[in-house]
Amino acid sequence: MRVTAVIDVAAPAVRDVRVQLGRAEIGVAEHLLDAAQIGSAFEQVRGERMPQEVRVEVRSLTNGTQLSWKAPAYGTVKGYYILMRETTSAVWQKKIFTASTDVKLPYSKDNYFFAVQSVSENGNESLPVVPVPGR
Repeated sequence: MRVTAVIDVAAPAVRDVRVQLGRAEIGVAEHLLDAAQIGSAFEQVRGERMPQEVRVEVRSLTNGTQLSWKAPAYGTVKGYYILMRETTSAVWQKKIFTASTDVKLPYSKDNYFFAVQSVSENGNESLPVVPVPGR
């Protein structure tokens, strides 16, 4: 069995889906896949809407953490979530909202992992971006 889907990347929508079973080819209706879900998946995969150049300051040894980043290269955002988890945890434990692109946190970079997500005007969250050391 072979399945072929034609998707318009500029305006994500399923244009045609065909299922081939041996020599028979069956056309499947456009509404088989929800265009909104496909558009959302494309938006999550594209990196332009994620924060860019996320850095954690390592120049000085302090008990706090300074994070900085640049706005996404494409689109507008309402703000950002800073995700935190203890180094022994497998899941994000805390989420802090900010509209700034430079934040000082009273949490030690030695005890926590951090990541930054951008939040669109509609409330959609980008994939988390883990910072690299910055000086």
